[in-house]
Amino acid sequence: MATPQLEFDSDVRGRIYRYVERHGSATREEVRDAVRVSEAAESKPARSGTEPSVRLPVEEFNRHVAALTDDGHLTEREGRLSVEPDAESESHETDDFEYEVRPAREDDRQAVADLIREVADEGAIVVDERVAETIERDGALIRRNERESRMVFVAERIDRDEDDGETREIVGWVHLQGFELPARDHTVELTVGVAPEYRERGIGGTLLERGMAWADEGDYLKVYQSLPATNDEALDLLDEYGWTREATRADHYRVEGQLVDEVQMAKRLDD
Repeated sequence: MATPQLEFDSDVRGRIYRYVERHGSATREEVRDAVRVSEAAESKPARSGTEPSVRLPVEEFNRHVAALTDDGHLTEREGRLSVEPDAESESHETDDFEYEVRPAREDDRQAVADLIREVADEGAIVVDERVAETIERDGALIRRNERESRMVFVAERIDRDEDDGETREIVGWVHLQGFELPARDHTVELTVGVAPEYRERGIGGTLLERGMAWADEGDYLKVYQSLPATNDEALDLLDEYGWTREATRADHYRVEGQLVDEVQMAKRLDD
């Protein structure tokens, strides 16, 4: 399974879901105003320019939203609807602090993009420059539609204080991007990174395992990523988890003014 085959009980529910999925998150009123139906038959979508369109009655609209949330397609947090990732949160500990690996939420989008850019600026994972741009430009962090599947998990440090309460900080991520092309729909591109000050604590390995588990659960056959040959830390991590070096492209990146080889890494999930 590369991209999910989504099924809805009605056209209206499908349109509600697709609006929220495309925009990342939205209030009920924003969705209700956008997903209009024919005035003559409220169950049919309006045809732009050919007949009057109306908003669904509030009670009927809320029933559709309730069904979508009950079925696990959408969630609602602080008054905004968003796509509900099909994954659980997991608690972990280092010698110094507790952290949680959880599905990213739409309100994490800027923090994730900023962290990706911080790591990309080191020249460690060049492809992440594109990932950060896509996250900021695309309008949604998590994508789950008939053409595309994108998942992000974050590692979030948790500190608890009797006076200040609980504080959280995103310190790492793993990003997975599926492709809609039939020839590549069995593959998923994975990138993973940790903030510099939180490395050497096992967080990168935990995120890598979580991302690979998600890909395996989704019936992908292969995960892959490309790295500069100078990123010994990431290459050693992937070697440790059984990834193989499929190819090397000479002088493929320019990092800090120097030409650097690209190492193409991959792991089969059906072995």
